[in-house]
Amino acid sequence: MMNLRNSFPEKSEDEIRRTCKEFYRYFCDLFLETFKTLTISRGAMLRHCRFNPSGKLLIDNLADEGRSFIIVMGHQGNWEWAGNTFSLLCRHQLYVIYHPLSNKYFNSLLYKMRTRFGTKLIAMKDTFRDMVNNKNELNATAFIADQTPPPDKAYWMNFLNQDTPVFMGAEKIARKMKYPVVYVSAEKEKRGYYRLHAELLSSPPFDEPDGEIAMLYTKRLENDIIKQPPTWLWTHKRWKHKRKQ
Repeated sequence: MMNLRNSFPEKSEDEIRRTCKEFYRYFCDLFLETFKTLTISRGAMLRHCRFNPSGKLLIDNLADEGRSFIIVMGHQGNWEWAGNTFSLLCRHQLYVIYHPLSNKYFNSLLYKMRTRFGTKLIAMKDTFRDMVNNKNELNATAFIADQTPPPDKAYWMNFLNQDTPVFMGAEKIARKMKYPVVYVSAEKEKRGYYRLHAELLSSPPFDEPDGEIAMLYTKRLENDIIKQPPTWLWTHKRWKHKRKQ
């Protein structure tokens, strides 16, 4: 509720409470949809989560050119199903950056769900090393980049009406690897159904100043959240850090 109030100061308290209720309904569905990954068929997966034609064309063109790229996403829609659909439909080998869980059972379960359709995982601490090792294959590496970074290493900007630290990791690695950066979003069409959109944000030689790519990604995510407020992860403590004066 605090996150919603701060992000939408123009909304009434009734509107905030309604959005909160809609969020928890979506959040419960998200849990069930994620666990359904263990048994869902390929055909059913593609019926429930599909690509917008222009987004698929962008990725196909990158494959035709033999170009690997970086994906930036947020915790919006069903990001787990987005990875499954990408792996089923696209020629790039998909790698997803993740935080291994301390609980070995749940980490194993999560690993099984995320890799069932061919996606591979990279532990966050190994990101750059593994990407360098994989540079000779056609691949896409996905960063879910809307979590809270250490404040002293972040790019600071206005996001949802609040001073917000933004991860620079995906941008820095894109510049080092000379990979295009593609923003992918998962729009909820109706209960249990999502449409994926993909947009090229930037390509080498990266003429933008440092932080510009992170800002572009964050602004795209902000627009998607404003469009569908209940489908973002509002329970995350996104604004726990304050900028040092």
